[in-house]
Amino acid sequence: MRTRVRGWRWRRNPLRRRSDLVEAWTVLVVAVLLFVVAPLAGVAAGLRAHDEARALAAAQRAERHRVRALVIGSPPERVSAGQGDREHPYRAQVRWTEPGRGTRTAVARVSAGTRTGDTVSVWFDARGRNVAPPAGDAAVWQHAVTVGVCAAGGAAAVVLLGHAVERRIALRHRLAEWEREWARTGPRWTQPRT
Repeated sequence: MRTRVRGWRWRRNPLRRRSDLVEAWTVLVVAVLLFVVAPLAGVAAGLRAHDEARALAAAQRAERHRVRALVIGSPPERVSAGQGDREHPYRAQVRWTEPGRGTRTAVARVSAGTRTGDTVSVWFDARGRNVAPPAGDAAVWQHAVTVGVCAAGGAAAVVLLGHAVERRIALRHRLAEWEREWARTGPRWTQPRT
């Protein structure tokens, strides 16, 4: 049967060593770091990432414009993995009319299932290059949450790694302390009795 006394490391008693008190304080500091500081670091990183992603999305919306275009020519071709995005994995020739510029034709990325003759939304930048649509609010929030969770997890990992290192050092000191105590006490116990 094992009896457990709570808080024994904090109370003064003849069995408490200095290393026990250090370990008690370390556990308290680690708990505060894990349950207060790591989440706050995640929230701060997430909010900063949200602000940056929202500013980038606003800049993309200002730079890019959407046109409604008609898919013409041969059926859309699949884009190689490194060139396309997930939402628009195919490339097709499209035609649209711009006021003041007339009819224009370009090769643009289109979504899966698009056929010749379909009308699609295509995004272009200021130079007339086909680009992905600007990031929406859901993508901005997804980025912010991902960065926040990763920052909180990273902070927690650093705290736990530091705690593991501290426990290893404390164990070494405790073993050295026991060796010194045994060096003083051991000869009295191991001498033959006469």
